[in-house]
This record gives sequence, C-alpha cells and structure tokens, in this order.
Amino acid sequence: MSEDLYEHFKIKVDSGQSPVRIDSFLAMKIENVSRTMIEKAAKAEYLFVNGKNVKANYKIQPNDEIVIMFDQPKTDYTIVAEDIPLNIVYEDKELIIVNKEPGMVVHPSYGHNTGTLVNALANILPDSELFQEDKIRPGLVHRIDKDTSGLLVIAKTEFTKNKLAEQFFNHTTKRRYYALVWGDFDEDEGIIEGHIGRNPKDRKVMFVFADGSQGKDAITHYKVIERFTYVTLVECRLETGRTHQIRIHMKYIGHPLFNDAEYGGNKILKGTTFTKYKQFVQNCFGILPRQALHAKSLGFVHPVTKEEMYFDSEIPDDMAQVLEKWRRYTSGREL
Repeated sequence: MSEDLYEHFKIKVDSGQSPVRIDSFLAMKIENVSRTMIEKAAKAEYLFVNGKNVKANYKIQPNDEIVIMFDQPKTDYTIVAEDIPLNIVYEDKELIIVNKEPGMVVHPSYGHNTGTLVNALANILPDSELFQEDKIRPGLVHRIDKDTSGLLVIAKTEFTKNKLAEQFFNHTTKRRYYALVWGDFDEDEGIIEGHIGRNPKDRKVMFVFADGSQGKDAITHYKVIERFTYVTLVECRLETGRTHQIRIHMKYIGHPLFNDAEYGGNKILKGTTFTKYKQFVQNCFGILPRQALHAKSLGFVHPVTKEEMYFDSEIPDDMAQVLEKWRRYTSGREL
C-alpha cells in the first residue's frame, strides 16, 4: 500500500458471505457511504482487498479483508462551529455556494483544526446532518487549495452530496479557473494531457508522468485571456479534477503559476535584468502572497430541481491589483 495513504475503514468479510459486488456490500455496511463514493475510492486506487487494489465491481469472497484508504489521516477531533464570515453566493434547502477567500483552508486537518470553511459552515448549518462530529470532509464534494480563491458548492443533505459527487465523478460539472502564469504563449489556446500523481521525491507535491506509467489521467484546456509580455492571464477548463492539476500542468508545459512557491513560480522566471523590473515583480509578490489562481465559475445540475445552475465570480482584490499593475507596466505607464 502506498506510504501516503491512511486507513479509514477496515472490514473482515464473514466466512458465510455469498459473492456480491464490493460497492453494494460496503454501501450497506458503512453508514453514510454510497456506492458512488465507493466507485470513486476504487478509481482513485484507495480500495484494497487482501492488500491489493480492486475495482468497484469486485465480487467479495468469504474471509476477505477490505480496507479503504485515503490520502489524509483519519480525523480524531470534533468539528467546532466558529463564527467566521463567508461570502455566500447562493443558498437553498439542498446546497450552498461559497466564494472562498484566499488563505482559508477548506476542511479541518492536522495543524488546521480551526478557522476552516467547514468550521464556518458548521456554525451556519447547525441542523445539517453533514456538519456533525466525525464526518470526513462533511458535505464537500470537491475542494480548492488553501491559497486558491473561488467558488465551491457544498451539500446540505446526504442525497444532494451523493448526486453532486456523481457529477464530479463523471466530469459533467463545468469549472473554469483564471490563472496568471509565467511566460507568453505562441498559441491562443491548447490542451495539456499528462498523468498526475505524487512526486516520488516529495510526496507533498504532484508530478506529471508523461508516459502514463503512474498517476491518474488528467486533461486541462487553456485559453489566453490577456498577455503581459512576461506573464499571461489564462482561463483553464478542467476535464478531470486531480490534486494541484492546473498548477502542475502549467509547470509541465513551462508556465508555472505566478508566485506558486510549491511549483517554482515564486522566482522571476521571465523578463529583464533591470533592478527596477525585479523590484516591480517583488512588489507584485507582496500584493499577491500566493499562487495566482481563482476558481472563477462553476456549473452543475441541481440534484433536486434538475435545473442547470451556473455561477460566476469576480477576481479577488489581490489578484486584480496585480493584473492592473502588469497592465500598467507593459503599457509603459509603470517603467
């Protein structure tokens, strides 16, 4: 089993158990776990039987030992409700859309037990079945990094969570991000393909396995929005939703995100040797002390009403200020 996975569930099958699909079996055995969630775990290679990865259609056998792993330790703390301001874009009985501020961790983890989006949601949704003690990523069907800003959909009920999870699993959601990246592009748009997995030399970051020998398939579509000679604003559309997908895909094609410390974008990678230019870039880093990435829009089908939902958001102030500085600089007004 991979060294960066942590055991969350372990079940020993009875000696008299008849053969049945593992996704059906686990959905009955584990409270608040659906077949869709099991399928997702199997596809992510988090589902093991007798120490080996299995697919969701595996037929369990008597005395099988089933283990479900995840890439984060199992929580052993209570979710504490905290009065933290949130930018709520939309809310109904089934779900809530939040425009997350940069710097906010999405869910509690070791070292981040308080001050997270989940702590804030527990305060405003005290009666929701999904925001109680001992829930793993409660109500969350997707997430964005701590220093990435933008739109997130959160389920209020188990039914809605499962239906939204299906859409993310089947890649039918519509997600667009704005990213400021180093360098200019010869083309106006393109597609990046490359399997993404944990970096063998540093398990905290991701790596592109160009030959597809490891990792999971990942596809990112990008389109140039605005050029600033040394950096470019691009729109990225995800077909898949891998960890750090945009950040590592952009690095892979030679365009790391502006001020992305984990993937080398926090250095001056393009431009002149003039001291004034270096100071200009450092000032931009000071205004935007994070990777320049914003989850700008989100579309999905409402699980209950079946209505096509679409939400768009403004670029946050720190990123907007840096974009304006680049506009002024490349137009000769800040030289």
